[in-house]
Amino acid sequence: MDFDKINKLLIGEPAFRVQQVARHIWRDLIEDWSGATTLSKELRAKLAEGCSLEIKAEVFPDKDGPSATASPEVRRAGRSAKALITLEDGLSVETVLMRHDGRNTVCVSSQIGCPLGCSFCATGQMGFKRNLSTGEIEEQVLFWARYLKKEGERLSNMVFMGMGEPFLNYDNVFAAIKALNDDNLLGIGARHISISTAGVIEGMERMAEDMPQINLAISLHAPNDELRQKLMPIAKKYPLANLMAAAEDYVGRTNRKLMFEYIMIKGVNDSDEHAKELAKLLSKRLFFVNLIAYNQTGDFVPSSPAQIKRFKDILMKGGVQALERYRFGQDIKGACGQLAGK
Repeated sequence: MDFDKINKLLIGEPAFRVQQVARHIWRDLIEDWSGATTLSKELRAKLAEGCSLEIKAEVFPDKDGPSATASPEVRRAGRSAKALITLEDGLSVETVLMRHDGRNTVCVSSQIGCPLGCSFCATGQMGFKRNLSTGEIEEQVLFWARYLKKEGERLSNMVFMGMGEPFLNYDNVFAAIKALNDDNLLGIGARHISISTAGVIEGMERMAEDMPQINLAISLHAPNDELRQKLMPIAKKYPLANLMAAAEDYVGRTNRKLMFEYIMIKGVNDSDEHAKELAKLLSKRLFFVNLIAYNQTGDFVPSSPAQIKRFKDILMKGGVQALERYRFGQDIKGACGQLAGK
């Protein structure tokens, strides 16, 4: 679907009609213009002819969720799913629905491919195609809102942790967040929206000004410059000293907790010494780290559960708040870029 086409078709219509259309799309979550019952038949026909509400997508449910003997509620709560959405130009973008602890979280992509080339990332191996438009970002969220409606559920959270670097498409990401946060539309609360960056300092500075209530996460993945630059080429432009200074500035300006994401890769960044280095780096007020078992896409393999626990214990003893992320999407190729890359 194309939101720009819809807006063009509504030129000349009174403001209340435009509001009705928005409500039908975002509140009623209609999938066909015949469901827009407050509109005249003529306007419905015009919209149907000019712009379909169809979102072309293939869904890959997680077959490795709870057993079939579990209750429907437990089965729903333990499953994730990935969708491959085909856009107007024929390119595809990935988005994931994650269900855990009563939350329905959509993981959103901001680019098709990614220019950063992180060595552990399937999206980075694709290369970069283009930025997503504001409407293409919104479309991913709308798709899962419709999906959940059929099960009597609602979206509760949104994270920009999919394909691409959000701060390299800042304007479109910001515009999409403003729309999806709007109480007259989907109304996802600002505190329920998170952006993950590989460390684009200029984006962090803008976010502190434009979106101070949105949660920020920094993909760290190494406790020193030498290792981080091997894993993440962007670290050469933004060395740790500069990145950590920007992180402290962000916390000072927003007084918000700041999350650092750390993918646990066996034999690469998961030693006891790495944990001790990381504890020194992150021993600041309002910093915390989220440890993530690597979702294998290439030569790297995930750290063992025992080593992740040991790593976490060292951080905690070093005064760093550490969490272990619930593991999603093994069966659906949950690492970003694994479906689009194929």
